[in-house]
Amino acid sequence: MAAPRSARVERNTKETQITVELGLDGSGVRQLDTPVPFLSHMLDALARHGLFDLAVHARGDIEIDAHHTVEDVGLTLGQAFREALGDRAGIARYGWATLPMDETLVTVAIDFSGRPAFEWRVPGLQGQWVGTFDCALAREFWSAFAIKAECNLHVLLHYGGNPHHVIECIWKALAKALDQASRVDPRLAGAVPSTKGTLTT
Repeated sequence: MAAPRSARVERNTKETQITVELGLDGSGVRQLDTPVPFLSHMLDALARHGLFDLAVHARGDIEIDAHHTVEDVGLTLGQAFREALGDRAGIARYGWATLPMDETLVTVAIDFSGRPAFEWRVPGLQGQWVGTFDCALAREFWSAFAIKAECNLHVLLHYGGNPHHVIECIWKALAKALDQASRVDPRLAGAVPSTKGTLTT
């Protein structure tokens, strides 16, 4: 029986204290405790639609603003994906999804290549808020994730107006793409899907 693909990562600084537990081959079980309600809502969507088992406990200096907390959760989650994937042998490696949400249409693509690269083509969020959530932090979260997960991550908004719909559509599309890219492909028989023979740095 294959070993469980899971990770537990802690990040403790003077600004934030974060613990993430991740199971890649889960059923969408979620335990979320952050001081940023909209971030918790998005993490719920990520676990639910990606079928990841996910526990996040976060505390941070939100009396200043939510930036440090949101970014550091992204860093910690990215590291959890990197550790849970191990040497990345046998994984599909690539994942992509185009999803609608009412008036919004988003495409995302991911490559667990071992090389961090990030493209964010999502105009119109700067200066927008969803409740107490600064929409500019959506970019900071996924940029941090891509760095620590060591993946290529591209996010493209085709069109959309409601910032809540735009961000939620991005999170759900990424849930589907991450599930696809991290999934084990039995046809690879445990081989690393790379001409270099490695997907880790």
